[in-house]
Amino acid sequence: MAEQYDVIVIGGGPGGYVCAIRAAQLGMKVACVEKRGTLGGTCLNVGCIPSKALLQSSENYHALLHGFAAHGVMAKEVSFDLPKMMGHKDEVVGANVKGVEFLFKKNKITWIKGVASFKSAGSVTVGDKEYAAKHIVIATGSESVPLQGVEVDEKSIVTSTGAIALESVPKHLVVIGGGYIGLELGSVWRRLGAEVTVVEFLDRLVPTMDGEIATAFQKILVKSGVKFKLGTKVTGAVKTGSGVSLTLEPAKGGSAETLDADVVLVAIGRRAHTEALGLDAVGVAIDERGRVKTDGHFATNIPGIYAIGDVIAGPMLAHKAEEEGVALAELLAGQAGHVNYGAIPGVVYTWPEVASVGKTEEELKAEGAAYKVGKFPFMANGRARAMGDTDGFVKILADRTTDKLLGVHIIGPDAGTMIAELVLAIEFGASAEDIARTSHAHPTLNEAVKEAAMAVDGWAIHI
Repeated sequence: MAEQYDVIVIGGGPGGYVCAIRAAQLGMKVACVEKRGTLGGTCLNVGCIPSKALLQSSENYHALLHGFAAHGVMAKEVSFDLPKMMGHKDEVVGANVKGVEFLFKKNKITWIKGVASFKSAGSVTVGDKEYAAKHIVIATGSESVPLQGVEVDEKSIVTSTGAIALESVPKHLVVIGGGYIGLELGSVWRRLGAEVTVVEFLDRLVPTMDGEIATAFQKILVKSGVKFKLGTKVTGAVKTGSGVSLTLEPAKGGSAETLDADVVLVAIGRRAHTEALGLDAVGVAIDERGRVKTDGHFATNIPGIYAIGDVIAGPMLAHKAEEEGVALAELLAGQAGHVNYGAIPGVVYTWPEVASVGKTEEELKAEGAAYKVGKFPFMANGRARAMGDTDGFVKILADRTTDKLLGVHIIGPDAGTMIAELVLAIEFGASAEDIARTSHAHPTLNEAVKEAAMAVDGWAIHI
């Protein structure tokens, strides 16, 4: 007879493990199926966490090499130890995944190790055992999108998984894709000495980002030594004795050219991972992009089966998945779980960082919305000057009539931390004036947010 649970969550990533913990907190008997040997999913094991560890390590090295002298801190014979950097990354990953395992034990969640597949709407099979539940949650995340003609081997042609585990610094790294992942990992290896070229099919970087921010972002990356080939597609890759030879063509047609690299990173996006689940066996509907279709309460077309995170529509972000995991667990417990998708921040963890929430200016123009803009540069912020990090600015978009915040975009130091204030403001329906008249400690980077809000109505003080 099948072992019985209230909730079975398939996938132990940020969406899945958070959903499992919240459901357990609410008194349900919960199991989580995870095929990986550790919990935490792509994010904790080979994504968000290890990449941020390498970003921090490479930023520290770059600052010692290029930035500290301006502060009177002098160092001679600066070098780095790549195996030690990788060791630090692995320690950080280990601590995080062990932390999730501890939380499972604390909340009495059963971890079922293996691959789950549906045999019927109310049960899953893992190995040779069957497990039943009133509610089954699909939280299997996403995987790197492959590129036709470019075969990944995770050595010379890599996804993000291989890019965080290179054994040496490539002389020339070519990044295919000008999105968050490619730019972050390209930045890591550029700081450590690699020549980096980003090849992007579109004529701009990060298409979901506000255009003005994206333009400034590209200029800063160019200043750091990253090269770009925009409006260009990769049509083939041939492995050579020294690396990879790529064939490039203009996106709008034209003559082909070749580009040689030691390592190629394929980072053209991610897709929902539903392989081996057996969704066809129970009739769970998917959309044209392979994502599981859900209603406004994360329910699929099959009663008792739900889905959250990267496997459904919306931005593929760990924190979006976490919010959905909490909301769904509360809905299953009879509470009013809800996610405000207009208040989900996005962050690129390069340096400077880029962060945004709400609408871009392009989206507001397309909607025909009446809006006003306030901007303030970090060059005019006292704390940024003291830090020596004056690149970038804060941009606030507000409704022309009501002054309600519609979108905020920041490129600058610690933008990913600073955006939280604006996410909260949008969540509570604040106006630009609400931000402008809120006292911000001096001297802090957040004063740039206050000044940008003041600038919305033309009364910024320090510019």
